[in-house]
Amino acid sequence: MAVVEQKQSTAGTVVKVKDARRGESMWADAWKRLSRNRAALIGMIIIIVNIVVAIFAPQLAPRDYQTQVLADHDAAPRWVLSLFPSMKARDEGGYVTVSDDYPLGADALGRDILSRIIYGTRISLAVAFIGPAVSMLVGLIVGMLAGYLGGRVDNILMRVVDLMYAFPTLLLIILLMTFFRTGFAAPQPGTFAFAVSQLDRSMGGMLFIFIGIGLTSWMQMARLVRGQVLSTREKEYIEAARAIGTPHGQIMLRHILPNILGPLIVAETLTIPTYISYEAFLSFIGLGVNPPTPSWGSMISEGSRAISSYPNQALFPAIALALIMFSFNFLGDGLRDALDPHMRGRD
Repeated sequence: MAVVEQKQSTAGTVVKVKDARRGESMWADAWKRLSRNRAALIGMIIIIVNIVVAIFAPQLAPRDYQTQVLADHDAAPRWVLSLFPSMKARDEGGYVTVSDDYPLGADALGRDILSRIIYGTRISLAVAFIGPAVSMLVGLIVGMLAGYLGGRVDNILMRVVDLMYAFPTLLLIILLMTFFRTGFAAPQPGTFAFAVSQLDRSMGGMLFIFIGIGLTSWMQMARLVRGQVLSTREKEYIEAARAIGTPHGQIMLRHILPNILGPLIVAETLTIPTYISYEAFLSFIGLGVNPPTPSWGSMISEGSRAISSYPNQALFPAIALALIMFSFNFLGDGLRDALDPHMRGRD
């Protein structure tokens, strides 16, 4: 890009060409502003670290997450006892078995807490990415059809959304999980229910969690997409695309969708902690992953039964859960500021 300047002189017109900085795309400008947000960067780093931990869990975990050493049940390292003065070692007249073989201690069944926290990262991150994917997929389809087509289609789809909103989300998820757990408990071999049940078992009980969260997470996204489409479909470039005979599907995918993605990404990023909390709560009440698959929610539930005697068993998975939820919140706030069109071009 160049700027042309003209100056008048006695000899005639002098033309000078100056170099100017090239304009940046919306995404490059958004990344520049996001990189200046320290809280968002810290959140992103923590999320990346958790992703690496989840991928390399077998190499990072000091023990297998389901291996039980009953002789070491409720054991704790020396530094944990110094952190919690109420925990007294046996050689000091207390009740705690001191063992530095377990960096964060062992649970009531003699399983390594650190290893289970590491493997539990996989469960929370799976929900953190699959939950928004399902919400975006269903919400985009419903919201774009309702907002672009309008009329009777809009009315019918929005009444379905209102009907789904009539039920408390968490209660609906609990009812769905109860139905799945009982309805697919003992299916006949060779049936569809048996195949679904086997798939859920191979995933450690995660399939029904994905279905339960997916069936209840798309309504807010559908409403947001509909509102964005309603405000975009009357723009001049959309009218021009219609005037030259562009198909409706192409208008929605190539002209409307790219211009509404920013708010949708921000909204889903801010909703990810809710999905993680749903999974943790379901595991806490026993409707989550199947034992012995580790989940931070189930670990907190097991540790809460002896929290007065062994607080480390509930505290450490709770810290891991809080860190990942705060990280997604920080990243979502940073993305909201970075993708704000009113902030474009500002430092």
